[in-house]
Amino acid sequence: MHVAIPLYPRFTALDAVGPYTVMAFAPGHTVTFVAAEPGPVTDDRGSLTLQATASYADLPHPDVVIVPGGVGTFDALADQALVDWIAEAHAHARWTTSVCSGSLLLGAAGLLGGRKATTHWALLDFLVRYGAEAVSERVVTEGKIVTAAGVSAGIDMALTLLAQTSDVETAQAVQLVIEYDPRPPFDAGSPKTAPEGLAERALALLG
Repeated sequence: MHVAIPLYPRFTALDAVGPYTVMAFAPGHTVTFVAAEPGPVTDDRGSLTLQATASYADLPHPDVVIVPGGVGTFDALADQALVDWIAEAHAHARWTTSVCSGSLLLGAAGLLGGRKATTHWALLDFLVRYGAEAVSERVVTEGKIVTAAGVSAGIDMALTLLAQTSDVETAQAVQLVIEYDPRPPFDAGSPKTAPEGLAERALALLG
């Protein structure tokens, strides 16, 4: 099972690395970071660089596509090479997935029309522009398309996906090996539970 994760300037690191870690631990799964050209790609904090080891042309038909989001997503929407690669890869892939604002790139590739999809809570309204039915859920599966909410939800999505590409017991074993047993110190991980006024402060962090 070959998993491709496209990188573009100013992606969010956990969007890519969370699902990468889940899938890379899974037996029989190979994960490749791809970009327009092989080489380093820097995240949206400007302090972490990942290496794309293959170009889009090198890996046109992966079994699984995982598209990360990030501050750079809006610039990436105009990256026709990336959008075309997502569309072409989807036509042959068993699963096409996204994390956070990566779902907007699925929309730009024409994949979300008439489908339920999710993204970061601050960007849900943008999905409607691509004909999607925006839903505020952690992970949404519609046919062979799986979208995840913001950033950390990519781990949930990847475990959900792994149960499909392999089996539930394998997904559970990977969950255990990465000790994914979240117990956050604050109940502020959703606009529904966050203290009043915190959403504005969070949006300011996004820029």
